[in-house]
Amino acid sequence: MTARLADVVEVLDGLYPPSWAESWDAVGLVCGDPAAVVRRVLVAVDPVETVVAEAVDGGFDLLLTHHPLYLRGTTSVAATTAKGRVVHRLISAGAGLFVAHTNADVADPGVSDALASLFDLRATRPLQARPEPLDKLVVFVPTGDAEALLEALSAAGAGAIGDYDRCAWSTTGTGTFRPLSGARPSVGEVGRVERVAETRLEVVLPHGRRRAVLEALRAAHPYQEPAFDLLELVPQPGPRGLGRVGELPEPLPLGELTRRAAAVLPATAWGVRAAGDPDRVVRTLAVCGGAGDGLLREAVVADAYLTADLRHHPASEAPQGLALIDAAHWATEWPWLADVARRLSAATTVETVVSAQVTDPWTHAVTSPHAASSPS
Repeated sequence: MTARLADVVEVLDGLYPPSWAESWDAVGLVCGDPAAVVRRVLVAVDPVETVVAEAVDGGFDLLLTHHPLYLRGTTSVAATTAKGRVVHRLISAGAGLFVAHTNADVADPGVSDALASLFDLRATRPLQARPEPLDKLVVFVPTGDAEALLEALSAAGAGAIGDYDRCAWSTTGTGTFRPLSGARPSVGEVGRVERVAETRLEVVLPHGRRRAVLEALRAAHPYQEPAFDLLELVPQPGPRGLGRVGELPEPLPLGELTRRAAAVLPATAWGVRAAGDPDRVVRTLAVCGGAGDGLLREAVVADAYLTADLRHHPASEAPQGLALIDAAHWATEWPWLADVARRLSAATTVETVVSAQVTDPWTHAVTSPHAASSPS
């Protein structure tokens, strides 16, 4: 079945709900006709002109990137700027642009999971877990209709807990009501007290799915006026969040771990650098794709922390005993591209291709011949 852009967006929003993005972020569909057919998708970190040229020249219908195009908003998309030219070229070619940024950073799995997988980390968990805003729905339904209602609620997003779906608790009792004048009861008669064997059905649901679940409830429930309670639960830390920490398959000296990072990450002029004793044994590793010096305190639970864009002062003031491995921003996010491409292809009929372009802005580096000595 041919996929429309709207179908692809629905899948991506399911994998990376926009409600999980930071308030300052700009995620989702930037340009494109939701009714357009999508056969091929190019996946990249940056929506820069060279990547857009690759998408257009390669006949791709959609460019999916991690970094936003207009992060701070704009009042013009004129082709007098690099960003404007990106929009014009995509629209002229009938191609769309979709962004999954901080919502992909905190996803389960997300950007840091792909980075962690390069080191075969075990028993991973978020460095900074995000509270899961959940609701609890309690609904009363004739016992014979309980299974059908549960199916409808589950399809709308209720009853999912971890690796399980259709999770519910139920008990039975007797419901009583009297239809008044003007009512159109599916059970009972106007003016007559009715008693019905009913099931009390309880499910949890993400706060963001509240509207969809309630619409499904009203559509599937046999009563004209379903009786239900909707309770907002105290948020609990869940599997989503920034960064990941886990155990290495076997302990490695920091120097060897740094060399492995340089080998498994895509090559950049920035390379990989480390802070700490090269002989120190690392058993637990924390990772964060992209700029991660904001998680230095959380990373103290590990022996070493691999991220990007470590600034001088935060790195100098890192928690004592925490070794640091610093790689290029683009390189630490690039592993996620293959993961999202695989998931999108598995859920739709589209062909996905990961861009091989290195869009890290630094193009070359020179090592000082005096690096091993103190400056004079």
